Amino acid sequence: MFIKLFSFSLIIATAVTAVANETGSLEETKHSFIGFGKATGIVIVSETGTVEWEMKLPASDGWMLDSGNIIAAIYPCQKFPNGGVAEINRQTKKIIWEYQGQQKEISTVEPIGENRYLVTELGNTPRAIVINQQGDLLKTTPLDCQKANAHMQTRMLRMLPNGNYIAPHLLDFAVKEYEPESGKVVRVFKTDDRGRDKRDWPFTAIRLENGNTVIGCTNGNRVIEVNPDGKIVWSVDNTDIGESLISDACGVQRLPNGNTVITSYYAKGDQVKLTEVTPDKKVVWRFNALPTSFHHFQILTTNGKPLSKAQR
Repeated sequence: MFIKLFSFSLIIATAVTAVANETGSLEETKHSFIGFGKATGIVIVSETGTVEWEMKLPASDGWMLDSGNIIAAIYPCQKFPNGGVAEINRQTKKIIWEYQGQQKEISTVEPIGENRYLVTELGNTPRAIVINQQGDLLKTTPLDCQKANAHMQTRMLRMLPNGNYIAPHLLDFAVKEYEPESGKVVRVFKTDDRGRDKRDWPFTAIRLENGNTVIGCTNGNRVIEVNPDGKIVWSVDNTDIGESLISDACGVQRLPNGNTVITSYYAKGDQVKLTEVTPDKKVVWRFNALPTSFHHFQILTTNGKPLSKAQR
Protein backbone atom coordinates (compact mmCIF):
# COMPACT_ATOMS: atom_id res chain seq x y z
CA MET A 1 0.00 0.00 0.00
CA PHE A 2 1.25 3.48 -0.74
CA ILE A 3 1.78 6.07 1.95
CA LYS A 4 0.39 9.57 2.05
CA LEU A 5 3.00 12.08 0.95
CA PHE A 6 1.13 15.31 0.30
CA SER A 7 -2.18 16.74 1.50
CA PHE A 8 -4.63 18.16 -1.01
CA SER A 9 -8.25 19.25 -0.70
CA LEU A 10 -10.83 16.49 -0.32
CA ILE A 11 -12.68 15.41 -3.44
CA ILE A 12 -15.71 13.20 -3.60
CA ALA A 13 -15.74 9.68 -5.01
CA THR A 14 -18.96 7.74 -4.68
CA ALA A 15 -19.25 4.06 -3.79
CA VAL A 16 -22.74 2.97 -4.73
CA THR A 17 -23.08 -0.64 -3.60
CA ALA A 18 -22.26 -2.62 -0.49
CA VAL A 19 -20.47 -5.95 -0.92
CA ALA A 20 -19.84 -8.81 1.47
CA ASN A 21 -16.45 -8.89 3.16
CA GLU A 22 -14.67 -11.97 4.51
CA THR A 23 -16.87 -12.01 7.63
CA GLY A 24 -20.07 -11.92 5.58
CA SER A 25 -21.04 -8.40 6.64
CA LEU A 26 -21.64 -5.64 4.13
CA GLU A 27 -19.30 -2.77 3.39
CA GLU A 28 -18.92 -0.17 0.70
CA THR A 29 -16.47 -0.82 -2.11
CA LYS A 30 -13.55 1.58 -1.80
CA HIS A 31 -10.49 1.76 -4.04
CA SER A 32 -7.28 3.71 -4.11
CA PHE A 33 -5.67 4.09 -7.51
CA ILE A 34 -3.11 5.85 -9.65
CA GLY A 35 -4.41 7.53 -12.80
CA PHE A 36 -2.67 8.72 -15.97
CA GLY A 37 -4.14 11.31 -18.34
CA LYS A 38 -3.14 13.96 -20.83
CA ALA A 39 -4.91 16.82 -19.04
CA THR A 40 -5.07 15.22 -15.59
CA GLY A 41 -1.41 14.30 -15.43
CA ILE A 42 -0.46 11.64 -12.89
CA VAL A 43 -2.49 11.42 -9.67
CA ILE A 44 -2.73 9.07 -6.71
CA VAL A 45 -6.18 9.00 -5.10
CA SER A 46 -6.87 7.40 -1.72
CA GLU A 47 -9.84 5.22 -0.80
CA THR A 48 -11.50 8.27 0.75
CA GLY A 49 -11.24 10.21 -2.49
CA THR A 50 -8.35 12.42 -1.40
CA VAL A 51 -5.73 13.31 -4.00
CA GLU A 52 -2.59 12.31 -2.11
CA TRP A 53 -0.02 12.99 -4.82
CA GLU A 54 -0.01 14.57 -8.24
CA MET A 55 2.37 15.64 -10.98
CA LYS A 56 1.30 17.74 -13.94
CA LEU A 57 3.09 15.64 -16.52
CA PRO A 58 0.86 14.49 -19.41
CA ALA A 59 0.80 10.69 -19.38
CA SER A 60 -1.10 7.92 -21.14
CA ASP A 61 0.09 4.82 -19.27
CA GLY A 62 2.13 3.85 -16.24
CA TRP A 63 2.59 1.73 -13.15
CA MET A 64 3.30 1.97 -9.48
CA LEU A 65 6.60 0.12 -9.03
CA ASP A 66 7.52 -2.09 -6.06
CA SER A 67 9.94 0.63 -4.97
CA GLY A 68 7.06 3.08 -4.64
CA ASN A 69 8.29 5.07 -7.62
CA ILE A 70 6.15 5.63 -10.70
CA ILE A 71 6.98 4.81 -14.30
CA ALA A 72 4.96 6.55 -17.00
CA ALA A 73 4.60 6.89 -20.76
CA ILE A 74 4.69 10.64 -21.40
CA TYR A 75 2.78 12.50 -24.09
CA PRO A 76 4.68 14.84 -26.40
CA CYS A 77 5.38 18.01 -24.41
CA GLN A 78 8.15 20.55 -23.95
CA LYS A 79 10.38 18.16 -22.00
CA PHE A 80 9.56 15.19 -24.25
CA PRO A 81 8.99 16.59 -27.78
CA ASN A 82 8.37 13.12 -29.23
CA GLY A 83 6.96 11.59 -26.07
CA GLY A 84 9.00 9.40 -23.76
CA VAL A 85 9.30 7.23 -20.70
CA ALA A 86 10.16 8.46 -17.22
CA GLU A 87 10.64 6.90 -13.80
CA ILE A 88 9.65 9.40 -11.12
CA ASN A 89 10.76 9.46 -7.49
CA ARG A 90 7.54 9.88 -5.52
CA GLN A 91 9.07 11.82 -2.66
CA THR A 92 11.10 14.33 -4.66
CA LYS A 93 9.10 14.32 -7.93
CA LYS A 94 12.45 14.12 -9.70
CA ILE A 95 12.89 12.03 -12.85
CA ILE A 96 15.36 9.24 -12.07
CA TRP A 97 15.86 8.15 -15.66
CA GLU A 98 14.17 8.86 -18.96
CA TYR A 99 13.90 7.70 -22.55
CA GLN A 100 13.22 10.24 -25.31
CA GLY A 101 10.94 9.00 -28.10
CA GLN A 102 12.54 8.63 -31.51
CA GLN A 103 9.42 9.11 -33.66
CA LYS A 104 6.15 11.00 -33.04
CA GLU A 105 4.75 9.56 -29.81
CA ILE A 106 5.23 7.04 -27.00
CA SER A 107 1.89 5.56 -25.99
CA THR A 108 2.61 2.80 -23.45
CA VAL A 109 5.20 1.34 -21.10
CA GLU A 110 5.28 -1.89 -19.09
CA PRO A 111 8.01 -3.17 -16.74
CA ILE A 112 8.81 -6.71 -17.92
CA GLY A 113 11.79 -7.73 -15.79
CA GLU A 114 14.97 -6.50 -14.17
CA ASN A 115 15.80 -3.19 -15.87
CA ARG A 116 13.68 -4.04 -18.93
CA TYR A 117 10.67 -2.09 -20.18
CA LEU A 118 8.29 -2.76 -23.06
CA VAL A 119 7.45 0.47 -24.89
CA THR A 120 5.23 1.39 -27.85
CA GLU A 121 6.71 3.94 -30.25
CA LEU A 122 4.40 5.46 -32.86
CA GLY A 123 5.22 7.14 -36.16
CA ASN A 124 6.29 6.21 -39.68
CA THR A 125 7.62 2.86 -38.43
CA PRO A 126 5.38 1.88 -35.51
CA ARG A 127 7.17 -0.58 -33.28
CA ALA A 128 7.36 -2.30 -29.92
CA ILE A 129 10.74 -1.82 -28.29
CA VAL A 130 12.42 -3.12 -25.17
CA ILE A 131 14.68 -0.61 -23.43
CA ASN A 132 16.63 -0.36 -20.19
CA GLN A 133 17.26 2.54 -17.84
CA GLN A 134 20.43 3.41 -19.73
CA GLY A 135 18.39 4.05 -22.86
CA ASP A 136 19.76 1.02 -24.69
CA LEU A 137 17.49 -0.47 -27.35
CA LEU A 138 17.43 -4.19 -26.50
CA LYS A 139 14.80 -5.42 -28.95
CA THR A 140 12.62 -4.05 -31.76
CA THR A 141 9.42 -5.57 -33.17
CA PRO A 142 7.59 -3.87 -36.05
CA LEU A 143 3.85 -3.41 -35.58
CA ASP A 144 1.45 -4.26 -38.41
CA CYS A 145 -0.99 -1.33 -38.39
CA GLN A 146 -2.02 1.74 -40.41
CA LYS A 147 0.57 4.50 -40.74
CA ALA A 148 -1.57 7.48 -41.78
CA ASN A 149 -2.47 8.47 -38.21
CA ALA A 150 0.37 7.87 -35.75
CA HIS A 151 -1.65 8.85 -32.68
CA MET A 152 -4.23 6.15 -33.44
CA GLN A 153 -1.81 3.33 -34.24
CA THR A 154 -1.87 1.45 -30.96
CA ARG A 155 -2.34 1.82 -27.25
CA MET A 156 -1.91 -0.53 -24.26
CA LEU A 157 0.73 -2.92 -25.61
CA ARG A 158 1.44 -5.69 -23.10
CA MET A 159 3.62 -8.78 -22.80
CA LEU A 160 1.74 -12.07 -22.41
CA PRO A 161 2.82 -14.94 -20.15
CA ASN A 162 4.06 -16.84 -23.23
CA GLY A 163 6.36 -13.93 -24.12
CA ASN A 164 4.29 -12.70 -27.05
CA TYR A 165 2.96 -9.13 -27.27
CA ILE A 166 -0.68 -8.12 -27.52
CA ALA A 167 -1.44 -4.79 -29.19
CA PRO A 168 -4.78 -3.01 -29.75
CA HIS A 169 -4.74 -1.17 -33.10
CA LEU A 170 -7.49 1.42 -32.99
CA LEU A 171 -8.19 2.39 -36.61
CA ASP A 172 -7.51 -1.18 -37.75
CA PHE A 173 -10.36 -2.37 -35.50
CA ALA A 174 -8.08 -5.23 -34.46
CA VAL A 175 -6.20 -6.60 -31.48
CA LYS A 176 -3.13 -8.49 -32.70
CA GLU A 177 -0.84 -10.92 -30.92
CA TYR A 178 2.79 -10.77 -32.09
CA GLU A 179 5.72 -13.14 -31.83
CA PRO A 180 8.35 -10.58 -30.79
CA GLU A 181 11.43 -12.13 -32.39
CA SER A 182 9.98 -12.47 -35.89
CA GLY A 183 7.24 -9.86 -35.72
CA LYS A 184 4.77 -12.46 -37.00
CA VAL A 185 1.11 -11.88 -36.17
CA VAL A 186 -0.12 -15.13 -34.65
CA ARG A 187 -3.67 -14.15 -33.70
CA VAL A 188 -6.16 -11.37 -34.54
CA PHE A 189 -9.33 -10.33 -32.74
CA LYS A 190 -11.57 -7.96 -34.72
CA THR A 191 -13.73 -5.33 -32.99
CA ASP A 192 -15.95 -4.19 -35.88
CA ASP A 193 -18.74 -6.73 -35.32
CA ARG A 194 -21.30 -3.90 -34.95
CA GLY A 195 -20.03 -2.06 -38.03
CA ARG A 196 -17.21 0.47 -38.17
CA ASP A 197 -19.57 3.41 -37.73
CA LYS A 198 -19.84 2.39 -34.05
CA ARG A 199 -16.12 3.23 -33.69
CA ASP A 200 -15.33 0.26 -31.46
CA TRP A 201 -11.65 1.21 -31.59
CA PRO A 202 -9.68 -1.16 -29.32
CA PHE A 203 -7.59 0.63 -26.69
CA THR A 204 -6.92 -1.98 -23.99
CA ALA A 205 -6.47 -5.73 -24.39
CA ILE A 206 -6.08 -7.98 -21.34
CA ARG A 207 -5.32 -11.69 -21.66
CA LEU A 208 -7.00 -13.56 -18.81
CA GLU A 209 -5.77 -16.77 -17.21
CA ASN A 210 -8.60 -18.71 -18.91
CA GLY A 211 -7.30 -17.61 -22.32
CA ASN A 212 -10.02 -15.04 -22.97
CA THR A 213 -9.19 -11.44 -23.84
CA VAL A 214 -10.90 -8.35 -22.41
CA ILE A 215 -10.97 -5.38 -24.80
CA GLY A 216 -11.89 -1.75 -24.10
CA CYS A 217 -13.62 -0.33 -27.18
CA THR A 218 -13.17 3.45 -26.68
CA ASN A 219 -15.70 5.45 -28.74
CA GLY A 220 -18.03 2.44 -28.85
CA ASN A 221 -18.57 2.95 -25.11
CA ARG A 222 -18.34 -0.75 -24.37
CA VAL A 223 -16.03 -3.46 -23.10
CA ILE A 224 -16.05 -6.95 -24.60
CA GLU A 225 -14.51 -10.27 -23.61
CA VAL A 226 -13.69 -12.70 -26.40
CA ASN A 227 -12.67 -16.34 -26.26
CA PRO A 228 -9.55 -17.66 -28.06
CA ASP A 229 -11.59 -17.98 -31.27
CA GLY A 230 -12.61 -14.31 -31.11
CA LYS A 231 -16.23 -14.97 -30.14
CA ILE A 232 -17.72 -12.41 -27.75
CA VAL A 233 -18.62 -14.21 -24.52
CA TRP A 234 -19.31 -11.13 -22.36
CA SER A 235 -19.82 -7.44 -22.94
CA VAL A 236 -21.03 -4.37 -21.10
CA ASP A 237 -22.24 -0.99 -22.32
CA ASN A 238 -24.50 1.79 -21.07
CA THR A 239 -27.64 -0.10 -22.08
CA ASP A 240 -26.64 -2.94 -19.78
CA ILE A 241 -25.83 -0.57 -16.92
CA GLY A 242 -28.98 1.51 -17.33
CA GLU A 243 -27.03 4.77 -17.08
CA SER A 244 -24.74 6.71 -19.40
CA LEU A 245 -21.61 6.05 -17.34
CA ILE A 246 -19.23 4.80 -20.04
CA SER A 247 -17.97 7.61 -22.26
CA ASP A 248 -14.91 6.55 -24.30
CA ALA A 249 -13.89 3.24 -22.71
CA CYS A 250 -10.10 3.54 -22.84
CA GLY A 251 -8.35 1.97 -19.86
CA VAL A 252 -9.74 -1.23 -18.36
CA GLN A 253 -8.68 -3.38 -15.41
CA ARG A 254 -10.04 -6.82 -14.52
CA LEU A 255 -9.95 -7.27 -10.74
CA PRO A 256 -9.19 -10.55 -8.93
CA ASN A 257 -12.87 -10.86 -7.94
CA GLY A 258 -13.92 -10.85 -11.60
CA ASN A 259 -15.22 -7.28 -11.63
CA THR A 260 -14.18 -4.87 -14.37
CA VAL A 261 -13.17 -1.21 -13.87
CA ILE A 262 -13.53 1.06 -16.91
CA THR A 263 -12.37 4.60 -17.65
CA SER A 264 -14.54 7.20 -19.32
CA TYR A 265 -11.95 9.39 -20.97
CA TYR A 266 -14.50 11.89 -22.32
CA ALA A 267 -15.92 12.50 -18.83
CA LYS A 268 -15.52 16.02 -17.49
CA GLY A 269 -16.63 18.03 -14.48
CA ASP A 270 -18.69 15.91 -12.09
CA GLN A 271 -19.28 13.14 -14.65
CA VAL A 272 -18.16 9.63 -13.69
CA LYS A 273 -14.51 8.97 -14.61
CA LEU A 274 -14.18 5.33 -13.42
CA THR A 275 -16.91 2.69 -13.19
CA GLU A 276 -16.69 -0.80 -11.69
CA VAL A 277 -19.16 -3.45 -12.83
CA THR A 278 -19.68 -7.05 -11.74
CA PRO A 279 -19.86 -9.97 -14.19
CA ASP A 280 -23.67 -9.58 -14.09
CA LYS A 281 -23.24 -5.88 -14.96
CA LYS A 282 -24.13 -4.30 -11.64
CA VAL A 283 -22.34 -1.05 -10.80
CA VAL A 284 -20.54 -1.40 -7.46
CA TRP A 285 -18.22 1.63 -7.48
CA ARG A 286 -17.81 4.87 -9.35
CA PHE A 287 -15.38 7.78 -9.17
CA ASN A 288 -16.59 11.18 -10.31
CA ALA A 289 -14.05 13.66 -8.97
CA LEU A 290 -11.34 15.70 -10.76
CA PRO A 291 -12.16 17.96 -13.72
CA THR A 292 -10.77 15.57 -16.35
CA SER A 293 -10.36 11.82 -16.71
CA PHE A 294 -7.72 9.19 -17.42
CA HIS A 295 -6.37 7.23 -20.36
CA HIS A 296 -5.43 4.48 -17.97
CA PHE A 297 -5.17 3.70 -14.28
CA GLN A 298 -4.09 1.06 -11.79
CA ILE A 299 -6.24 0.06 -8.81
CA LEU A 300 -3.85 -0.12 -5.86
CA THR A 301 -6.02 -1.18 -2.91
CA THR A 302 -9.56 -2.34 -2.24
CA ASN A 303 -11.04 -1.74 1.21
CA GLY A 304 -7.58 -1.35 2.69
CA LYS A 305 -6.02 -4.41 1.06
CA PRO A 306 -3.33 -4.11 -1.66
CA LEU A 307 -4.10 -5.66 -5.03
CA SER A 308 -1.20 -7.95 -5.73
CA LYS A 309 -2.04 -8.60 -9.37
CA ALA A 310 -3.03 -5.99 -11.93
CA GLN A 311 -4.62 -7.29 -15.13
CA ARG A 312 -4.66 -4.11 -17.20
